[in-house]
Amino acid sequence: MAQWIYRIEPTRPEMVAAATDEEMAVIEEHFGFLQALKTAGILILAGRTQVDEGAWGITIFEAPDEESARAVMQTDPAVASGVLRATLYPYAVAIARDGLED
Repeated sequence: MAQWIYRIEPTRPEMVAAATDEEMAVIEEHFGFLQALKTAGILILAGRTQVDEGAWGITIFEAPDEESARAVMQTDPAVASGVLRATLYPYAVAIARDGLED
């Protein structure tokens, strides 16, 4: 199975430090979406930088092809709603801590 990464960043830079109620609700949906990908065995890892200014995150996951990978990314509630913008790249984990490698 091919590996993919999408890089996300807030479309409104101030969101990280001062999210609206609507943005917080979408981010909660985003987290639930990532949890569902984990449960389905699709997610490899996800996380974000721990800064207020210039924050960005990544989602590394498996999908058989670019079309499927793009569908995963575009289904992410935060991406679909426009709260986060995302860019997709083919990816390959080269070295990982035990338990994270193929």
